[in-house]
Amino acid sequence: MRLTRLTEHIWYMPFEEERDRPNLGYVKGNHWSLAIDAGHSAAHVREFYNLLEKENLPLPGLTVLTHWHWDHTFGMHAVKGLTLANDKTNRYLAEWKEKTEKNGPGEFFALHESIRREYSENPEVIVKQADIVFSREITLDLGSCTVKVIQAEAPHTDDSTLVCVDHDKTLFLGDSAGDDFFTGIKRPDLCRKLADTIRRINPEICVEGHWVPANPEDTLADLMCDIP
Repeated sequence: MRLTRLTEHIWYMPFEEERDRPNLGYVKGNHWSLAIDAGHSAAHVREFYNLLEKENLPLPGLTVLTHWHWDHTFGMHAVKGLTLANDKTNRYLAEWKEKTEKNGPGEFFALHESIRREYSENPEVIVKQADIVFSREITLDLGSCTVKVIQAEAPHTDDSTLVCVDHDKTLFLGDSAGDDFFTGIKRPDLCRKLADTIRRINPEICVEGHWVPANPEDTLADLMCDIP
């Protein structure tokens, strides 16, 4: 696995299909840096940090979560610095924290084969809540690099967060443009709302959780495919 530089301020560790690992983003300003998503497990986080260290990049002081799903959050206990999530994401994490601590990881492992692959060598599952909770939108100044963290209505889940790196005209979407994991439904009204949000932000690069960075036209075309 490699660390890929995308723009002046942005690097990312690419997604992996076998273990359903998403892209992990990294944004470096003049004063501090942040990560986008906390990974599938502690092992995922360690690999990400090893790649950052090889590039002589400082470990992130803040990790922003795009939504609550395990492949983006269950590595939180291994991240350095603080974590940031919207209030809905934090409530979902609280539910899964209670489930795993009370009943063990069986329900989690039963969700998908990719989870069992991720945890095949170390079945310990630790769920944490975020250190900082926000609502609607928050702007972060990393030093000559402004990042906007925005709650958005989207078809994948009702707790989607978008991360916009203004100076680099890059938008991290997490999995927001996909269908609902549990139902397989992709609601047209939520697709339209997310499309409107993307157009309003007007990025030049869109980074989805499990795909290569793309231009916004391709992202919008995929989002609105088969939507009347």
